[in-house]
Amino acid sequence: MTTPEQFESWLAEPEGVRLEFKSATRNFDFETLLDYCVALANEGGGKVILGVSDRRPRDVVGTAAFAEPGRTEAGLYERLHHRVPVEEYHHHAKRVLIIHVPSRLPGTAWQYDGRYLRRAGDDLVPIPENELRAMFAESGPDYSAEPCSATLRDLAPEALADFRKRWARKAKNPRIEGWTDEELLRNAELLIEGRLNVAALILFGTREALGRHLAQAEIVFEYRSSEASGPAQERVEFREGFFSIHDRLWQQVNLRNDRQSYQDGLFRYDIPTFDETAVREALLNAVAHRDYRLGGSVFVRQFPRRLEIVSPGGFPPGITPENILDQQNPRNRRLAEVLGKCGLIERSGQGMNLMVETAVRQSKPLPDFTGSAAHEVRLTLSGTVQDSAFIRFLERIGEERLGTFSTHDFLALDALRREQPLSETLHARLPRLVEAGAVEAVRRGRGVRYILSRGLHSALGAKGTYTHKRGLDHETNKALLEKHLHDNAAEGAPLAELCQVLPALSRSSVRHLLNELRAEKRIALHGTRRWARWFAHPAKDALKPLSLAQEPNDSVPKNVR
Repeated sequence: MTTPEQFESWLAEPEGVRLEFKSATRNFDFETLLDYCVALANEGGGKVILGVSDRRPRDVVGTAAFAEPGRTEAGLYERLHHRVPVEEYHHHAKRVLIIHVPSRLPGTAWQYDGRYLRRAGDDLVPIPENELRAMFAESGPDYSAEPCSATLRDLAPEALADFRKRWARKAKNPRIEGWTDEELLRNAELLIEGRLNVAALILFGTREALGRHLAQAEIVFEYRSSEASGPAQERVEFREGFFSIHDRLWQQVNLRNDRQSYQDGLFRYDIPTFDETAVREALLNAVAHRDYRLGGSVFVRQFPRRLEIVSPGGFPPGITPENILDQQNPRNRRLAEVLGKCGLIERSGQGMNLMVETAVRQSKPLPDFTGSAAHEVRLTLSGTVQDSAFIRFLERIGEERLGTFSTHDFLALDALRREQPLSETLHARLPRLVEAGAVEAVRRGRGVRYILSRGLHSALGAKGTYTHKRGLDHETNKALLEKHLHDNAAEGAPLAELCQVLPALSRSSVRHLLNELRAEKRIALHGTRRWARWFAHPAKDALKPLSLAQEPNDSVPKNVR
């Protein structure tokens, strides 16, 4: 958060490399903001400050632009695939927006809509080609782009045909299918001045060629039925170009991929322990980002309920488990570009996002990098479904609406489900989730508390827990019980559900409060023993027929029998 002292010091500074001031009293074009974020990031990071005149002495005029900073931050992330915090700051009662743009990582450059920008005076201009090449070379040469001694005879024709077909389909250009192998490789920048590069060998090399030129470019699969040490029950070594083995790798995992079932009304659904999208993305990441200068192989270890993928080399420069969703820095740029051309990597650098979103949607633990070190990245995908009711809740939101959610939207829902504290980034997503009907805002005095919506707790079979979480600002326990019955007037509630409303009280204490409300004619009881349900008063207008298995009883009204 910006302090008054920091803000005053910015006002005194000249507008330069790190600062960009805009009056924007009424509004500011979002596309222009995207361009400024790209330019500032490419120049080392800085701040766009809206609501301040750009000429000194600066005047804080205030701004009405971007009324929902959380939504603006989400929009920036969705377009740029980088987290750009947006802060609402008040200076003498005038609203100012501060967009905190981080610096690009070494060896990378930010772009929007294919344009790499920097500032030139008051204008934004494309970065010259020579400067862009120098930026990409900062983290050292791209090993996958270096020439190798392999020839066209060392590449598998079937793998090249698969790549050609995928590229033509992705580019919607049927002419690609007519290219010769040499034209295909040249246009993909895998054949430069008559020489193949390492990326071509990794993607299309035959077993013999890899064994001769790049033996470490292999993936070793192991299946282990337990944690016991010793030989694996099955071990398969894949030493061929990735286009020859990626389907076979998935099929190997899928051989022991059991299904976990959950019930939704009359229907039963199955969820695979290992989701195909998540597994394929994890394998792509291991191939595209491992360090091929090291001699080790990629290991895929499958257990009954988890999958471990270990790849040589630590995280690329600037990437950590904490920022991996917000920052991208491909170690093998040429390799990643080719995979992107044919659609195997649909969104550059977004494989981790897909894994996280899949885990949340299937109510599985998030991908875990525990055990990673400077010499290797260790990724664990857990296959255990934790909460089938949460899956039903997401299905009730609807696929079309879920398709608009960002990775951080899913993470915010997951954190609320597990009742964990939310980071500033996730907290900024909550207003949008309220609009989508997935989250509810509960006002407590001057503050606001967020909980998952009533629909989730209905799916959980815990409507009483929902009423307890929502609360009534410390009103009496009797009023809390009565509110829950009013909220569920049509179907009423059994004693067990009402005990969820007041979990700190014993069953007998809750029953005592209910009897007091009944004596005051504020609620009513219908049925006995396990069929007994409490209703808000008056009950007759709200009743629905109970189960046909109910035994007739003199205390049950005629319209319920």
